[in-house]
Amino acid sequence: MTEFLDFLKNKFAYVAIGEFKPGKFAEAEQMFTKAVATYQEGFQGAYLLQEPGTDKGIAVIFWESIDNMETNQTEVTKEILHQMAPLFTQAPKTGLYEVVSEIPAKSESPSLDS
Repeated sequence: MTEFLDFLKNKFAYVAIGEFKPGKFAEAEQMFTKAVATYQEGFQGAYLLQEPGTDKGIAVIFWESIDNMETNQTEVTKEILHQMAPLFTQAPKTGLYEVVSEIPAKSESPSLDS
C-alpha cells in the first residue's frame, strides 16, 4: 500500500522568474549551478531557462516535497543566493507549484517488434 500512496504524491516546483543586469547571465548561471549542487535529499532536478538574446530567465527546481525544499536551504545555499542577488535588475518573482501532470518524452530507441 505504501508504494501506491507514494505514487499518488506529487512533486513540487519552485519557480523564479527574473532579469539579470546586462551581461550577468553567465555569472548567475555559474552561481545557480553551484547552489543546485548543494541540494540533496528530495531534490528531483532543475532547469535554468534563458530567453534568447536577453538576460531574462526562469529557474525551475523540482522537489519531492516542500519539507525537502526547506531542509536543503543550508547556510551555504543562502550565501550563494545572497551573492547572486546584486546580479538581478530587481528581485525575481518566485512561486511554489504542485506538479499535477508530468508527461515524459517518448523513447527514441527502436522497438523490438519492428
